[in-house]
Amino acid sequence: MRKNFVMGASVVLLCSMLAACGSNNNNGSNNSNQKPAESNASASTNTATDTPAATEDITQKKVKISIYYPLPDQVENRKLEDDKIARFNKVYPNVEIVKSDWHYAPNEIGIKMAANEAPTFFNTYATEAKFLVEKGWAADITDLYNSYEFKDQINPVLQNQFIIDGKVYGVAQKGYVTTTVLNKKMLDDKGVAVPSYDWTWDDMLNTAKGVADSKKGIAGIAPMGKGNEAGWNWTNFLFEAGGEIQTIADGKVTSAFNSAAGAKALDFYNKLRWDADVIPKDWALGWGDAVGAFGQGRTAMVIAGAEGVLEQALNQGGMKIEDVLTYPMPAAEKGGKHTGVLGGDYLVINPNATKDEQEMAFRYITFDYFTDDYLASLEKDIQARQTEGKFFIPPHINYFSPESEYGKRAQAIFDKYDNVYKYNAESNALLDGKPEAQYNTQEYYGSMTNVLQEVFSKKGTDLQGQLDAAANEMQTKYYDAIKP
Repeated sequence: MRKNFVMGASVVLLCSMLAACGSNNNNGSNNSNQKPAESNASASTNTATDTPAATEDITQKKVKISIYYPLPDQVENRKLEDDKIARFNKVYPNVEIVKSDWHYAPNEIGIKMAANEAPTFFNTYATEAKFLVEKGWAADITDLYNSYEFKDQINPVLQNQFIIDGKVYGVAQKGYVTTTVLNKKMLDDKGVAVPSYDWTWDDMLNTAKGVADSKKGIAGIAPMGKGNEAGWNWTNFLFEAGGEIQTIADGKVTSAFNSAAGAKALDFYNKLRWDADVIPKDWALGWGDAVGAFGQGRTAMVIAGAEGVLEQALNQGGMKIEDVLTYPMPAAEKGGKHTGVLGGDYLVINPNATKDEQEMAFRYITFDYFTDDYLASLEKDIQARQTEGKFFIPPHINYFSPESEYGKRAQAIFDKYDNVYKYNAESNALLDGKPEAQYNTQEYYGSMTNVLQEVFSKKGTDLQGQLDAAANEMQTKYYDAIKP
């Protein structure tokens, strides 16, 4: 999910593990100054004389690629992408770049592929790897990836989500562990104490109760209530309670979310709605609705990957940077883990593209990775935002380790500017990322969304009955047919 990974891993473990992976960074490298690598495609072979095979130079071919381009409301991100396009074309003047306005949607990708209208590469998220591969909608880029000089420095916890049966089908851009973002000013105005980062479900509920004012249309918290994002939001609480979405054993996939942990997590949602009355009266909120409500000061808390919320609140909602606090998800009980769904953004190459188009798409995707040029472009972008009164929101988890030499150089740039959002170190230390389900994740989210809508709309709903019905639906419609 975006709005915008098989192993569970805390971000602290993730960073320490990656520090070793990133220790050999060649930070003096600069893709825009390097001679482009030659293609592996052989033009001719002369076995009689053992003459080395001639190779085609892809930089001498006219190639056209359509690229994933930021949404119209992401003005600063578009400027950053335009700068990348200009720098890429200096190195590859033979490539024509077309900006695609299509952003990935599970219910649209099939239509785009059938009509051959999908861009040369497109964005997607962690849940989609198996789905896209099984449908044949993601190109096998194993050879391109394995020949990439910095592949061993890419964040493995993120990248592994798109490595299936040893083959590579996408490139990690950035990741996140789901967080709760708080509006500190709303708490201060109500005289509500700002909770500890090491907080619990009870702390979340009490904080929401202290801020909520139903007569004024102010919610304490706005859990998402429509679209698959509603089930995604709730899954964080399932994980915090110690539950699982599914189990895989003895060649069988089995529903597991209707467990005691699932019932406990659903009961917490029931309390937010009926006992505490702290969610919006119009609770049927999608990702954009909930995040928008936060940015407009109509809810004190929202659950999401922090980056999108911060972008809306600071650059579109006009909130002050000191009033927007990023928290880990609350632990179910004191001393418990602050587990959140581990997700991320990926770029996938269209399998219908030609080999030359696929190679140039890969080169474009990785063009700025580990380069001095990108750091210079990044700082220029931050300075421009500062002049315009805008903020730069770094990814919560980047494609590189923050402990690597390259990561430290990026952080040094961030530290120079007061318009760069700083994630709290104590909060980051508590983050515990858990990957999404391996099979049929979007269908599971949709099924749970139906359950949550029942809970939010009908007081006294049979919580266990709803969970059992959803688990049975997932089992019979999807899991029984899977042979892991």
